[in-house]
Amino acid sequence: MLRDDINTAVKEAMKAKDERKLSTLRMVNSTIKNADIDARGQGKPPLSDADLLGLLQKMIKQRQESVELYDKGGRAELAAQERQEIAVISAYLPKQMSDDDVKAAISAIIAETGAAGIKDMGKVIGALKAKYAGQMDFGKASGLVKAALTG
Repeated sequence: MLRDDINTAVKEAMKAKDERKLSTLRMVNSTIKNADIDARGQGKPPLSDADLLGLLQKMIKQRQESVELYDKGGRAELAAQERQEIAVISAYLPKQMSDDDVKAAISAIIAETGAAGIKDMGKVIGALKAKYAGQMDFGKASGLVKAALTG
């Protein structure tokens, strides 16, 4: 399980005295625990690995936005710190699909679901998330799905 991999990495980072990796992994664990608490409060089970992948992608996206802001603000040291965190978190995501693979997956899902128009976009995105969690940027995929369904 992804949780076990992250906890093992925390122990390894402690032994190696890798402060950046350790603090990033502790932050990831904290985010996971908070999400589990939220889920429990809603009567749901703890997050599955697929849910955790989505959570990690969200964390990466937040850091990418921070990098842009720090770069614009001339804060190179903070941008570098965020990039290091992105690298640590990215290690726990599956290999990302290429743009061509994403387009092929979208075409296949549209064919599978029989989506005919923009009203079927939610069905297509849901199927993509179920099948390719953590392997693609669903923000970009959403635009591609919309283009495929309207064009």
